[in-house]
Amino acid sequence: MSHADKNQQLFHQYYLDWIDVYKRGAVREVTLRKYLTSHSWVVKLMPEVRLCDLNRVTYQKLINDYAKQHEKQTTLDFHHQLKGAILDAVDEGYLSKNPTRKIVIKGKKPGLKKPKFLNQFELQLLLNHLDLGAEVNWDWLIFLITKTGLRFSEALAVTPADFDFSRQMLVVNKTWDYKNGQGFLPTKTASSIRKVQLDWQTVIRFEELIRHLPADAPIFAREAVFNSTVNAHLEKHCRSLEIPVISLHGLRHTHASLLLFAGVSIASVSRRLGHSNMTTTQKVYLHIIQELENQDMDLMMRSLSRL
Repeated sequence: MSHADKNQQLFHQYYLDWIDVYKRGAVREVTLRKYLTSHSWVVKLMPEVRLCDLNRVTYQKLINDYAKQHEKQTTLDFHHQLKGAILDAVDEGYLSKNPTRKIVIKGKKPGLKKPKFLNQFELQLLLNHLDLGAEVNWDWLIFLITKTGLRFSEALAVTPADFDFSRQMLVVNKTWDYKNGQGFLPTKTASSIRKVQLDWQTVIRFEELIRHLPADAPIFAREAVFNSTVNAHLEKHCRSLEIPVISLHGLRHTHASLLLFAGVSIASVSRRLGHSNMTTTQKVYLHIIQELENQDMDLMMRSLSRL
């Protein structure tokens, strides 16, 4: 396609071509789907705008229209996914100016947020309610995520061979492709490959559970697995106990939150969760860190007042 023809191309078609060239095969499947979802919104909201017609006004209108149906953070994510393609169009000379400059991000009022984690008392009630018998079931998966903070896909990929009971360690070096049923996949990032220390209770229980299971086969992912199925199972426990209904990912948040409240450093929690850097951990658990800083301030003032 010539430079002139490219300039006359519909923006949503240019964006789709850009995704195929720069993102397909370069990002994880789940990330690619997010780009394709953004593309479908561009088709819906801006079906006839050509690349050459893209300017600050038309782009701001697109963002505003998207923001009418989405919260501010979701709108910001949408903007960032489009911005990469648009900046490349500027670099290639298809656009003379950057239309994303000084864009105002709006969004509808956030809805009521579900609880992200349980407190220690609620978590203890949940653990006591689990059916941890001799056979593998979803309660064992819930127990493992609670005790380790693993992501759902990481927990599904755990095999008996990943346990080092003598050192009380669990090796995390893969995930399970539960969305497409393609078996093992690499971890989310290189830093997600890690060794997670286990408490003695978890060691004893899992040593007995997996004793006769195939070493290299996943313990939990023996058939098609849906996140919603296990979340529904967890929800039944929560409703039965009359505690906040949280998701499996909420168990990961609970795990990290309890460690932070116990005084474990952000650096150690970050490594345990497999975050790429401490900034990610600080961003996700900012509210807890701020609460801990307030406690530290009280402690400092009490200590100084005794001098």
